[in-house]
Amino acid sequence: MSKHSEHGGHSEHDGRSGNGGHIIVIHRWRDRHAHYEEYVDHRTHRVTYVTTELALDSVPGGAAAARTVPATDDLDAVWRAVTELRTHFGVPERVVALNEGDLDTAAVIRERLGCAGQTSAALARFRDKLTMNQVTADAGIPAPVFADAPDEAAVLAFAERHGWPVVVKPRRGTASRGVVRLDSEADLPLLRTSPPEPRLVQQFCANPIFHIDGLWTGEELGPWRASRYVNTCVDFTQGEALGSVEVDDPELLRPMAEFTSRLARALGPEPWVFHLEAFVGAYADGSPSIQFLEAGYRVGGAEIPFVWREVHGIDLAGAAADVQLGRRPELPVPDVWRTGGWLLVPSPVPAPCRVTAWELPEPPTSDEGPYALVVPTVGQVVPRVGGYEHVGARFRFLGESSGDVEKAILRTAAQFRLECVPERGARVACGLDR
Repeated sequence: MSKHSEHGGHSEHDGRSGNGGHIIVIHRWRDRHAHYEEYVDHRTHRVTYVTTELALDSVPGGAAAARTVPATDDLDAVWRAVTELRTHFGVPERVVALNEGDLDTAAVIRERLGCAGQTSAALARFRDKLTMNQVTADAGIPAPVFADAPDEAAVLAFAERHGWPVVVKPRRGTASRGVVRLDSEADLPLLRTSPPEPRLVQQFCANPIFHIDGLWTGEELGPWRASRYVNTCVDFTQGEALGSVEVDDPELLRPMAEFTSRLARALGPEPWVFHLEAFVGAYADGSPSIQFLEAGYRVGGAEIPFVWREVHGIDLAGAAADVQLGRRPELPVPDVWRTGGWLLVPSPVPAPCRVTAWELPEPPTSDEGPYALVVPTVGQVVPRVGGYEHVGARFRFLGESSGDVEKAILRTAAQFRLECVPERGARVACGLDR
C-alpha cells in the first residue's frame, strides 16, 4: 500500500472495507514509539491517521487512509483533515493521540465531533500547570511554592515574597520549552525573549530531578519505574546531553511509591498512564525528601516507550491507547525488574543541519555500551521539529544495576562525537565530554 503524500496532503490506503467503527489517530512520531496495529485491529476497524510528512512512513500499512498536515498541533489544519476523514468514513467513535503535544488538539476534536473520550476540561489538570499545581496542593502533595505569572510585575511580587531565584514556564509547555530561571530582578527582561503566553512562576529547587513512569489502575499503582535524570531537560534545550537511569535503591523506591500513589490518585482517580517529575533530596535525618514538579497524562517521551518494551516487556503506549479507546488497561508487574536507561545527544548546531560524520568507539565489553542506538546516517538532515525524537543521536542501555547503567551512559556521552554542517556551511564538532 502506498504511503506517498499527494499534492493535496492525502495518502490513501486500501483498508476501507472494515466493518468496525471509525477511529482517528493523531500521529507525529517517525519512529515506532507506538504499535498502533497491535492496539486496534485495522482489518475490522476503519483506522485513519492525521500525521505529518516526517511521520507518514510509520503509519501502519493497514490504515484506511492518512491525511498529512504541517504539524499535528495545528488545530485548524487537523480539523480540516478530520473533516475530510469524517466525510469518507463517518463520525469516529474515538480519537487517539498519544503524544503530549497532541492531547489538546484531540480533546477539541472530540468535543466538536461529539465523540467519546477526554474533553478539554478533563484534560486541564494535566496540561495547565497552574491547575495541576492547584489540584495537587489541595491534596497535600509537597511542592515548591507557585503562582500564576500573567506579567513581569507578578513575577517580581512573587520573588520579593518568596526569594530569588525563581523559575518561570509556560502553563501549557512541553519538553522544557520556554522555561527560564531568573536569579534577580535584573533578569526579568529574559521573559520578553519569547512570545507572550500564560505562565507559571515557581520557587527554584536545586534538588535532582527524577521522572516516574507507569500505570495508575484507578485503585492502585500498576507497573511503575522511577528514574534519575543525568543533566536536566532544560540543559538539553541549551545544547547539553540528557540521560536517565532507572533507580534500584529500595530505600528510595518505598517512599517514591507512596508519593506516586498519592499523586496519581489526586490527579486522576480513573486509570491513566503517567509521566511524573519530582525533585528528590534528603531531610536532615537522611530520609528522602520528594516534591512534585509536574505530571503528564501520557507515556513518557525520549526513549521511555522503547526501554519499557525492550527491557521490561511492557507497552505503556498500548496502555495509554487502551484508556483513550475506552478500555481498561491491564499490564503485568514483573517479579524482578531489570535496569534500563537512555541518553539523548543534541545536534551540535541548531537544526536543520546535515550530519557529516559521527564516531563512537567500541566499549571494552558489551554491557559498557548501549544495546540500541539511533544515529542519523552521514548526509541525513536533522529536522527542526523540537521534542526528543529528532535529535543528534539516541541511545538505550541495560545493566545489572543503576550504577552500571549510569557508567555506560557517561562513557557513551564522553566518547560519542557528532559532526554537522549548519545551513550557513560552517563545520562544527560536538563532543559530549564538555
